[in-house]
Amino acid sequence: MGTTAEKIARRHEATDLLALRLPARWQFWRSPPDQPPFARPALLAIACAAGLAYAWGSNNADLEPFYGAAARSMSTSWHDFLFGAFDPAGTVTVDKLPGALWVQALSLRVFGFHVWAVVLPQIIEGVLTILILYRAVRRLAGPVAGIVAAVVLASSPITVALNRGNVSDSLLVLLTVLAADATSAALLRGSLRWLLLAGLWVGLAFQVKMLQAWLVLPDIGAAYLLAAPGPLRRRAGHIALAGALSVVVSLSWMSVVSLVPTGQRPYVDGTQDDSLFAQVFEYNGFARVGKGPFASSAGPPAPFFIKLLAAGDVVGGGTEQIKPSWHRLLEGPLGRDDGWLLPAALIAAAAVLVRRRGAGRRDPMRTAVVLWGAWLFVLTATFSASRYVNSYYLAALTPATAALCGAGAALFWQERQRRAARAALALALLASAGYGASLLAGGDEVPAWLLPLALCLAIAATVAILFAPRAFDQPRLAGIVVAFVFACALPLTAVTALLVTTRALGPFETPYEPAQSIAAASHFSARRETDTYRSLVDRFLSTYRTPIALGADTSALAAAFIYYTGAEVLPIGGYDGGVPAPTLQQLENEVASGEVRVFFIPVEPHTPASRIAWIQAHCVQLMAAGRSGGVEFAFYHCPVGET
Repeated sequence: MGTTAEKIARRHEATDLLALRLPARWQFWRSPPDQPPFARPALLAIACAAGLAYAWGSNNADLEPFYGAAARSMSTSWHDFLFGAFDPAGTVTVDKLPGALWVQALSLRVFGFHVWAVVLPQIIEGVLTILILYRAVRRLAGPVAGIVAAVVLASSPITVALNRGNVSDSLLVLLTVLAADATSAALLRGSLRWLLLAGLWVGLAFQVKMLQAWLVLPDIGAAYLLAAPGPLRRRAGHIALAGALSVVVSLSWMSVVSLVPTGQRPYVDGTQDDSLFAQVFEYNGFARVGKGPFASSAGPPAPFFIKLLAAGDVVGGGTEQIKPSWHRLLEGPLGRDDGWLLPAALIAAAAVLVRRRGAGRRDPMRTAVVLWGAWLFVLTATFSASRYVNSYYLAALTPATAALCGAGAALFWQERQRRAARAALALALLASAGYGASLLAGGDEVPAWLLPLALCLAIAATVAILFAPRAFDQPRLAGIVVAFVFACALPLTAVTALLVTTRALGPFETPYEPAQSIAAASHFSARRETDTYRSLVDRFLSTYRTPIALGADTSALAAAFIYYTGAEVLPIGGYDGGVPAPTLQQLENEVASGEVRVFFIPVEPHTPASRIAWIQAHCVQLMAAGRSGGVEFAFYHCPVGET
């Protein structure tokens, strides 16, 4: 059998033979020379585990029908693809820039319409974000910080939930982390080229989530101005050039599309003047932080939409109704999305700044804290003040939280023999465990064993830190102890992320949310009734033989029909019914010419001048379609123009 030493030698020999057979560039599992041997294998394991969580049950995912309908429409026509049309006929656009939908539409064009094909881009984007975050954090704070950041990001419940759906924030987070990675390289070298690349990534992120992408620009500018090499004047010049490039790239698609005559492109949703600039800067911009109940540039929304929004039956599970406040993100469902390790991140940031206060302005670890700390502060302040926030928005905070935790871990490893460093780590563990306990107290269906386990592990880790100082004298033993300590810090977030996967939660749902709230997050139309939507559309098309299967009051009502069938459903008034497309005259002409006969609208009376009021006055009710949020819906048939 041989001795233990001989067995180890044979294993090394087998590994070396495998390495000899493969070119160096194919040995992707090996860490580069400037990184410890464990770094690359650990990173790949983290990425694989995260990808499995994102992809688990992806073909049965409950997707957001509005974005799913737009992606399906855009996948069938290059015209719809270019302009970001919501419906196959290109009547109106989606109510946001279509950057993320372009990627989903390409996936559907390649693989055909499948639920997993809609989710696939988000799975890939989520895994890439982990890999890029590791590199970005490692550049400034070292490989230990990078690995810890990758673990924290991968185990974040909101990150797992986000990448199991079809909303645009997955791509936004990837692109902004790419910008942070390029900024980290620019900080080390004073490189204008790398800083321009960061500006390019931000500009591309603007195509995905508009003004939210620009929220990372102050973070990039502050870090570069503080820590990049060279005179202040040159650093300021570099920032100005990168910012200008970011603005040019951000506005490029909007500017080109705005030159296309209005009759040759879909009407821009969310506006009264068919302007992409109004959609971006008013409807999706300043109106979201104003005091009014709805975006002013979109026009008055449909009355039923107001009722459904108030009832929490519109996308978001009601989290957008939580009133703005400084503690909005720290408690309740929003806290359970991303707050688990926030105390640890803040304590880590403070510890780095205090310990490295005399290291000079170009100290890489302190620079990392400035970059990611500013990121966390700006986004937190914005989301706390905004009057409208969905759960999945908070995924943009997780890279910063993860990076700060990583920087703190790296500092502790360097200072592990110091009593102050061990005390700071113990404080971070206990603070995170106590805060996590407060979050669990307001949750529903929390495993009974989770909180006792988390508290016991936190106490055990604290005892190991404070009362076993000799364990940190030997590097190998210290590595084992530190790995144990950080494993003890993760049960709340890791178990919650696992439950997000096994309970098939998505971006609009919150961990430990009451069952009735989760149901409310699923739209007022039942997402799983695929056969019902298909049978209705087939019935209307075969009976009336019209090119438009039916019309619907708002894109929100039309979404499920388009998503499940791919048929043209006329969206009247855009997402919330407030935009003038199609006009009343256009609607009358389409009915008179026989293009559309059936409408899906609320039964309640509308204002006399509205298009829905015209349908109610000239058409007859075919059948009731159900009730939601106190609003009754029905199908109407218009006999006008029949021969």
